[in-house]
Order: sequence, then C-alpha cells, then structure tokens
Amino acid sequence: MAQYIPHTPEDIAEMLSFLGLNNEEELFSDIPENLKLKGGLKLSEGKTEGEVMDYLLKLQDNCFSTDEYISFLGAGAYDHRIPVVIDSIISRGEYLTSYTPYQPEVSQGTLQYIFEFQTMLNNLTGMDVANASVYDVGSGAAEALLMATGVARKKKVLVSEAINHSTKEVLLTYLPLHGIEIQWISASEGTTDLKELEESMGDDVGAVFLQSPNFYGIIEDVEAASKIAHSVKKAAMVLAADPISLGILKRPGDMGVDIYIGEGQCLGIPQTYGGPYLGLMAAKEQYMRKMPGRIVGETVDSNGERAFVLTLTAREQHIRREKATSNICSNQGLNVLAATIYLVMMGPEGLRDVAYQCMQKAHYAKEAMEATGKVKLKFDKPFFKEFVMVHEEPVELWQERAAEAGYFAGVPMGYFYDEMQDAVMYAVTEKRTREEIDGLCELLEVQL
Repeated sequence: MAQYIPHTPEDIAEMLSFLGLNNEEELFSDIPENLKLKGGLKLSEGKTEGEVMDYLLKLQDNCFSTDEYISFLGAGAYDHRIPVVIDSIISRGEYLTSYTPYQPEVSQGTLQYIFEFQTMLNNLTGMDVANASVYDVGSGAAEALLMATGVARKKKVLVSEAINHSTKEVLLTYLPLHGIEIQWISASEGTTDLKELEESMGDDVGAVFLQSPNFYGIIEDVEAASKIAHSVKKAAMVLAADPISLGILKRPGDMGVDIYIGEGQCLGIPQTYGGPYLGLMAAKEQYMRKMPGRIVGETVDSNGERAFVLTLTAREQHIRREKATSNICSNQGLNVLAATIYLVMMGPEGLRDVAYQCMQKAHYAKEAMEATGKVKLKFDKPFFKEFVMVHEEPVELWQERAAEAGYFAGVPMGYFYDEMQDAVMYAVTEKRTREEIDGLCELLEVQL
C-alpha cells in the first residue's frame, strides 16, 4: 500500500519541523474548533487490496444502472442516447490528458474545439459570447447572478421557486457570502408567479432568474418575465434552460434574456452518478468582461494562418484570487469536447429531432398513464419532457414494484416538497420506446 500512502511518520515529522510546528493539529489551527471532526473517522480495520476488490464486486452486484433498467428519472440528469463516436474521440491521448491551453502555440487543437463549442452555443442560444464552460448548471447560476449584480452594482436578486433544487442549494451557499440578497418568487401552480415578480421589482434588484422548462418540466413565459426584469434600469434577465429544448423552443436571446446558463450533461455526457457535468454559459456583449472562466478568440499567426488564443481573461483570475471577479479559471475540458462532438454529429436537424421526440414521447406517456385511471397530472400546463403525476398508490410502494419489474419510475416529489408526498416526476427522452412506456402503464394498471 506504500504507493497509495506516500507520507511516512518520518516524512510528516520533517515537514512539521520545517514549518516550525509541533504537531498536525497546529497545521489546522486556523479552522474554527466547531467545524473540526472530533475523535477521528469511524472506519473499520484496513483490508488488503484483494479484500477491497471482492467487497466492491459484491456491491456492484447490488447496484443497477440505466443499462439494465428502463429509466424515467430526470430532475437534472437525463438518460439520452450518446453517439458511440464521442467515446472514441475523447479517449484519444491528446484529449484525455489535456489540461490548460495557456500556450497557444502548443494548444491549437484544444483551443479550436473550445472555439467551435462557444460558436455553436452562441448559435443555439442567440447570445453574443459564450465561455469555455463552468463546472455545472448550479455553479453557472451562481456565477451568472454574481456577474449580473456586479455589472448592475446592485445586491438583490429575484429567483423563481421553480428552479432545480440542486441549483437552489448552490445559490444559498454562494450568494450570501458575496452580500447578495435572494428573494424567492413563488410558483405554487407550477409556474413562476409573474404578478408577484412584477410587484417585487425595485431599483435595488440586479437580476431576475428563471428556469424554463422549470423544475416541474413546465415551459415558463420567459418573454413576459424579461419585460418585467427590464422595467428596472440595469436589471438583467437570467435564464436556465435545457439545451436540448432549444432544438424546438425559442432561443433565450430572442426572448430578451441577458445571460443564459444550462446543464450540458444531455449533450453526449453519461449520467455517471451525478458528475462531472458541464455548466453552459452565454451572455450578451455588455457582460462579456465579467464572465468567469475562459473565452477563446480567433486570430492569425505570424504566417497569416487561422489560429486561436485565450482572450479577455483577467490574470488576477489565475494569480490574485482575492481580486478576481470569479475564481473559476478551469473549464470542463473533456466534457466540452464531448458536447462539441455531439452538437457537430447531430447538427440543427438532429438536435431538433431529438427535442421533438422527447416532447412527443413525454406527451404520449402522460396521456397513456392518465388512461390507466391510477394517476392524474399535477399541473395542467405546457411541458417539454418532464411532468408530475399524482398517484393513488403510495409512492414508495409503487416505486418498489416498478423496480422489481426493471423500471426507474420517476423521481418522488416528496423528496423536495412535504405537500407532494403522493406525486412523482417522470422524464421521457428520445431513448424511451412505445413498448417501454406501455409496459410502465401496464404495471400501473395492476395496482395492488
């Protein structure tokens, strides 16, 4: 095990001596006592490598993935088809081991695919500029609101209650540390209350943030929200949107949106138990110099040939962290490449077809499930690929039965809302077939 535990007691003593410390506890003296773990980790005795492998293999036998089960899970991570060419290309050594394109003379391949990614994202969203990605949609939301309030020089944002719950958690972690006040706008009927939004607007508001399709899968009235946001000077409209939905829905830039964010997992990236994912970000020109991360630009080299460079990146973002607009200076490079290949392979018509299939199959599933008489739609409003159903049968019992039959039967809404213990949210992608949907409905009809 020496290769896994590099520091011997002698090494540790030597390092502490060099630092002028008596023990490891002094090394962490800046951490408040109430945050420190007391008594150490409660771990079992060490095992040999073989014992660990045997244990992991047994665990593997008890775990199931979307390769074995038919998945109707959603809420931010989706079971879409992934073209096999993606794995083939991103597994090449020059991509798999790439890190950062600081030196353009040796990074033209990486810079080019980032440039192409940014170009396609701008075309897809109707924005002026895109960055080389952030970590995920949650960090993208926080960075977008910091960017908007920084440009507006205001300290308050209005955020819809109908955004993804993971994104909510990130905002509650990020924004208060920057002195940003969050006012939540209710969405009791499945969509953001625009009247409440309008009444909440004031000169102290720097941004309005909605998600569409929202957490319930429902399409919001983004244009109306944008008009409300722009009724206050310098206030920005920030929108989170599933990039697949933009294959058939109006582009954010055409609806008055100033900053777009999204989760790129659906663009050729596996679900992989929740990450790493790909935070998409694009904005109008006036926000360009406040964007976190990297922007790749096109130029010519000393021979007059087309070339690519990092541009509009403040050095303090890398070396003077306390002065930085943002400390996100890395991008999800390998995932950016996967998304780039996906968009190139699909093209406008392919992306439109995927989006159309998702919508059509989701509506077919909703109607077929309602026809069983065992469930009913929670919110009767336009939706894209997700919808919430209210069950007669206890949700826990239903999901156990579905799992035994080989289905991941949606996400229980009781995880998020106490008043929705009888509701389940279903996601239907282009990957689901009529037979799979009908099979789920047949299972519903034999309610015990």
